Amino acid sequence: MTFTETISSLLPISGPIADFIGGAVASLLIISFLMSLVAVSGIWGKRKITAAFTDRIAVNRHGPFGLLIIVADAVRLLSKELIVPDGVDRPAWDLGPLVMTSSALLGFAVIPMGDLFGLNLQIADPQAGLAYVFATASIASVGLVMAGYSSNNKYSMLGGLRAVAQNLAYEIPLVVTGVSVVLFAGSLQLSEIVAAQGETLVSLGGVAIPSWYAFVNPFAFILFMIANLAEVGRNPFDVPEAPTEIVAGWQTEYSSVYFVLCYLSEFIHIFLGGAIIATIFLGGPAGPFLPGFVWMVIKILGVYLFTQWCRSAIPRVRIDQLIEIGWKGLLELSFANLVLTAVIVGLL
Repeated sequence: MTFTETISSLLPISGPIADFIGGAVASLLIISFLMSLVAVSGIWGKRKITAAFTDRIAVNRHGPFGLLIIVADAVRLLSKELIVPDGVDRPAWDLGPLVMTSSALLGFAVIPMGDLFGLNLQIADPQAGLAYVFATASIASVGLVMAGYSSNNKYSMLGGLRAVAQNLAYEIPLVVTGVSVVLFAGSLQLSEIVAAQGETLVSLGGVAIPSWYAFVNPFAFILFMIANLAEVGRNPFDVPEAPTEIVAGWQTEYSSVYFVLCYLSEFIHIFLGGAIIATIFLGGPAGPFLPGFVWMVIKILGVYLFTQWCRSAIPRVRIDQLIEIGWKGLLELSFANLVLTAVIVGLL
């Protein structure tokens, strides 16, 4: 049973109301965990990782290991004045950060987070799960456009336009590469994709190598990782908010709680990208000894660490180079991978 069904079965009532309450409670628990993960990884972990890559000390004065910087930053940002520039399109300006944040949170509704204490921590498991998660994640592009054009700022407008160009160039290769996984698994249902990776690919010296699609089709895995970097706006693909060129791009005019929402959406999208990669290429929550939920979190944090490494080690490309890489590189390679996968599946 899904997490929603488990909670619903524990209620003294049944029917649509019980399903609604079960879904609301399950969603609240998963969102609470994600918020905690963002607080630790986005505020404290990001500083520590970047400092390690650049040979610096980072935060160490606020509490043990500097962990209280999370509280200090939260108080600092939320207590700042919310400055609304003159001439903004207020409804779109207000809704932009909310659209970006909610689109990432919606994607986690179908992610199989694994088992913990005998509970299956997956809120829903629709048959078109992979299509759903791609569709909800892409809604963030609408929020970026809203934030960019509504801010009445040329730098914000440029950032919004760059974001649209980037998402168009890299979202197609991302989805096409994901379709190659669907050809192997024979299903869009995420639980089925995870189950299809549970078999043994090869056994070496008594060690069983699982048939994770990262091993079965490493070319698709690399393509997806690169496209995901562009989707989450990490180096070398962070031109929509390039500070050396356009201040902070689409988020230039946001402050206080609105800036927190922009920052939150950025990291939730990184974790959503990591969850998708873990699900369709790394066996989902599968792993020895530890509970599935723990393995899923480890894999998501592994992808997060990779994005932070890219942020510290890889220089930003120009906007024309970014578009060329997407349309003239990844697009062709993703379709070539799809055709090759279809041939292999057909022969098998």
